[in-house]
Amino acid sequence: MRVAVLGIGSVGRGVLRMLAEKPELGLVLTAVSDSSSASIDPSGLDPRDVLDRKNLTGRCGEPGLGAGDVLASDVYDVLVELTPTDARTGEPALTHLRTALARGHHVVTSNKGPIAADLAGLEALAAERGVAIRYEATVGGAIPVIHAIRDGLAGNRLGEITGVLNGTCNYILTRMDDEGLTYEQALAEARELGYAEADPSYDVLGIDAAIKLVILANTCWGLSTTLDDVAITGIDGLTADALRLAASQDCTIRLIGEASPTRGLKVAPRVIPRSHPLVIEGTLNAVMLSADMAGEITLMGKGAGSVETASAVIGDLIAIRERGSSGG
Repeated sequence: MRVAVLGIGSVGRGVLRMLAEKPELGLVLTAVSDSSSASIDPSGLDPRDVLDRKNLTGRCGEPGLGAGDVLASDVYDVLVELTPTDARTGEPALTHLRTALARGHHVVTSNKGPIAADLAGLEALAAERGVAIRYEATVGGAIPVIHAIRDGLAGNRLGEITGVLNGTCNYILTRMDDEGLTYEQALAEARELGYAEADPSYDVLGIDAAIKLVILANTCWGLSTTLDDVAITGIDGLTADALRLAASQDCTIRLIGEASPTRGLKVAPRVIPRSHPLVIEGTLNAVMLSADMAGEITLMGKGAGSVETASAVIGDLIAIRERGSSGG
């Protein structure tokens, strides 16, 4: 199966590494682009050569070429969209996905923005063109939660989603709880370790978790909710005293996303017993799904990381190859 990749950031590099290390998967890289160049070869590109060139020159291919050239080339069966994207508008990834779908290509993405902004529209376009759209990597990194909702729990009626959906916040709260650190101290430590950005607002204000919750809710119940429909409270106002008070009751605090088809969507810090399945450590993510036949299912794992997120992308590619448009 021929694969084109847009974007060679952390996830893109992970995908190319896995394509290079796992030729047995039968996934052939035929086009790739970054912010300033592109390389297109219908006979196939060596992912190692692409990565070496990127590391050496800062470009993956020829200057003057870009994502538009890759999209128009039609040398691919599946577009993997991994470009830097505005979380609220979904652009430019949303346009890239629509363009590929309209041209009759399957698409896989790790970009939360376009899936949160217009999942229904993208799925309708994919169905019209007889192709698949898959987006496992948008929620929970390596955790196969979208697969669980769509395939593993098929036939179940899902009643509620709860989850720890942001590793940065979970790390900060874990450190505040374990070591009695202030929010500021834990945030500084997270920055030093690379878990938090220089501007951590997207994470600590609950926006990232809210976008992931939107994707889960729309996937579960076919809704058209957006970020504006989520009641959001971040962790930036939490104090060490609040964690100590929770600890005195054998509880702790985690940033929890909650969604149901009747009660709406909410992201906020919650006091929960230490025995609760969502009391996970460090940068892990976890999602609980309530199903009428299966009962409560909890999925937990690494919510970010180059290779971990690439795992979800590769899984989607293989699903498309094996199942075609029914894999959407």
